[in-house]
Amino acid sequence: MRLIKQEFERDGSGFVTLYPEEPEDMWYTYNLIRPKDLLRASAVRRVTTEAATGSVNSQRVHTTFTIRVVSLDFDPQSSQLHVAGKIAQETPWARTGQYHTLDLELYRNFTLHKEGEDAWDSVARGIIKDSCNPVKSVDVWAVVMHEGLANLAILTGARTVHRNRIEMSVSRKRGSAGDHNKTMEKFFQTTLDTLVRQIDLSESKPILLASPGFTAISFQKFILDQATRTGNKALLAQKANIVVTHSSSGHLHALNEILQKPEVISRVKDTQYGRESKLMDNFMTLLRKDDGRAWYGPSEVEKAVEKGAVGRGGGTLLISNALFRAQDVGVRKRWVGLVDKVRDVEGGEVRTLSSEHESGRRLEALGGIAAILTFPLDDLDEDELNDEIPNGTSNGTQV
Repeated sequence: MRLIKQEFERDGSGFVTLYPEEPEDMWYTYNLIRPKDLLRASAVRRVTTEAATGSVNSQRVHTTFTIRVVSLDFDPQSSQLHVAGKIAQETPWARTGQYHTLDLELYRNFTLHKEGEDAWDSVARGIIKDSCNPVKSVDVWAVVMHEGLANLAILTGARTVHRNRIEMSVSRKRGSAGDHNKTMEKFFQTTLDTLVRQIDLSESKPILLASPGFTAISFQKFILDQATRTGNKALLAQKANIVVTHSSSGHLHALNEILQKPEVISRVKDTQYGRESKLMDNFMTLLRKDDGRAWYGPSEVEKAVEKGAVGRGGGTLLISNALFRAQDVGVRKRWVGLVDKVRDVEGGEVRTLSSEHESGRRLEALGGIAAILTFPLDDLDEDELNDEIPNGTSNGTQV
């Protein structure tokens, strides 16, 4: 993402003009835009006119609309973002109040206005900073496969994206061995061609190959043999980046188990995905110890912050980015305020986990928020227990 222009007022309102350059930028934009924002972008609208003679003419008009955002629809597979709303500024082609859906596209500027006190809060500004970071890119490539099926995916700093599915018929081994080898070679070649078309061979990124049995090992050998035979030095240079491991199936859901394997963890530990996964692993380890240093849930974490236990010296707040997409302004301000207090007042660390990564989904299962404390606290859930057991009784039984 390229930042074209930004202006923020003292009260927190203002606007930014951004230029999306890659599909990942649409994910950041989806997390940035909220209902009631003003969005200005290029648009195509079908306009029908009627001549004096009564003839009707319909044409597609390229123009620019400003809408008051009502809803957003993001397709994670195609990275397409559709923003629906009401026309906020009248044009020759549309009246104020009419509905229109803007399809945000790569390589086309859009301008986002946020109005009201603290509209551009620390989380929104953080999204701009992260999205405009020039070093952000694909962290890991993965090919999850079995005979006749390959799923290509990428892990970025923000999400896991399924790029391609390759499915071909492969002759059985019980038949002619020659036919089986020929169809497997054709399958490997198609998979390799698809991978090479998308991967940047000038970059040094881990390439995970995983399968049940020996399919992934055979594919690795095929890649290196082809690189040697064709003299493809760039592909041959990727040899050190290839990591082969076992998976329970060739379907994409097996990627979660693959990423937990020690040989894979050691290769992705320096990526954002690896750091977030390790952080969640550390939290779960502390939670199992039950020593009062790991808590999850909105009420419990807020109490820990109020007691100063999520601050300097190892305090860490883990929060899902899905919480910041709340429709209610008050709910969003609640979480933004908590983040600001931990980071700016208490001096603790704040890690926002992506709901599109396995680590973020693990956090969402815990209520979307958790904390590692600098010192142990007990009975943070005591009030909730008292609410569930009024007057110290439960179903008529004295506690």
